[in-house]
Amino acid sequence: MIVPRRMSLGVNVGGIPVGAGAPVVVQSMTNTDTEDAAATASQVAALAAAGSELVRITVNTAEAAKAVPEIARRVEDRGIAVPIIGDFHYNGHILLAGYPECARILAKYRINPGNVGVGKKRDENFRQIIDIAIEHEKPVRIGVNWGSLDPELVARLMDANNRSAGPKDARDLMIEAMCLSALESARMAEEYGLPADRIILSAKLSGVQDLIEVYRALAKRCSYPLHLGLTEAGMGAKGIVASTAALAVLLQEGIGDTIRVSLTPAPDGDRAEEVLVAQQILQSLEIRSFMPQVSACPGCGRTSSSFFQEMADRVQNHIRNRMPVWRVRYRGIEGLRIAVMGCVVNGPGESRHANLGISLPGAGEDPKAPVYADGRLAAILHGDDIIPQFIEMLEEYVASHYRLP
Repeated sequence: MIVPRRMSLGVNVGGIPVGAGAPVVVQSMTNTDTEDAAATASQVAALAAAGSELVRITVNTAEAAKAVPEIARRVEDRGIAVPIIGDFHYNGHILLAGYPECARILAKYRINPGNVGVGKKRDENFRQIIDIAIEHEKPVRIGVNWGSLDPELVARLMDANNRSAGPKDARDLMIEAMCLSALESARMAEEYGLPADRIILSAKLSGVQDLIEVYRALAKRCSYPLHLGLTEAGMGAKGIVASTAALAVLLQEGIGDTIRVSLTPAPDGDRAEEVLVAQQILQSLEIRSFMPQVSACPGCGRTSSSFFQEMADRVQNHIRNRMPVWRVRYRGIEGLRIAVMGCVVNGPGESRHANLGISLPGAGEDPKAPVYADGRLAAILHGDDIIPQFIEMLEEYVASHYRLP
């Protein structure tokens, strides 16, 4: 059972609704040098094409701030409309004030209250960013990170904790510091004039259980939309599994309005992998649908041939390649379910439960492949061209079962 979503305030980020019951938004971040407008625009476009609904870029130097209008223009020239978010640390107040066109074009500012300054300067710098956000009517994500907590806040909490009759342990103190940093910064932003419906909070940690606990606490203590993400998740299976473990628990509890999977890509790897993983988390939880799903058995001693693996891969690639056209042409195509099974044990049953499924012959079974459409036997395929025959049936099924928008 899917728990009802936590109801938060609604924030408009460049035309994309976040919170207030809107669909959970997938976002990502470029890893190009923002000063290289061409490379950054190309990656923004690639991430958007993969399904990232918001794309964040680093804005850390004057040259990067100068490049923002050019990046936005290049992305628009490709026919892609995606809100671009500016990620600011340390000098955000200087860059936003010094380059008003950058401030105007960005759809949202992301700031970390732990590194906008020290002491009195911290409040002055923070207020300057908030004033610019108010001037340009931009939302702000106040993103706390456990690696860069405000040292004054931590010192204050530690002093109070040492005087307490029942002091908290270091972990509980860190979680409380994360929550307070986000909540106090949001309160200050509102006091400076930023409307509550232009504030999004995040609290990034790299431990799964720590992340779950801090977001549960934030969800109870505020109504701001929450951006979820396990920071420094890591590479490959580790990063995917850790991010999924953390985000799935929170999303299942109705917590989270926008997500990012912070994967470390392999050398020369595809940055868009993090977008596909985020989409798959939401789709596996049945929170949103992005692409037809292909079920395939893992293989065993009965599946002596690797043919079903090749077929599952080709069907999945066909769907991925066709989705840009299908998404425009057919309403509801994202919910299509396909099954490619390798033997008679679970093959027919799994195929009947899919919209369209095929059960390939396993070792020692009759060389025939029954195809089921909506639970009924639709055809029995034979020969060396089973894959193109099935793909043709898939195209016919899509055209006949999904309405034009």
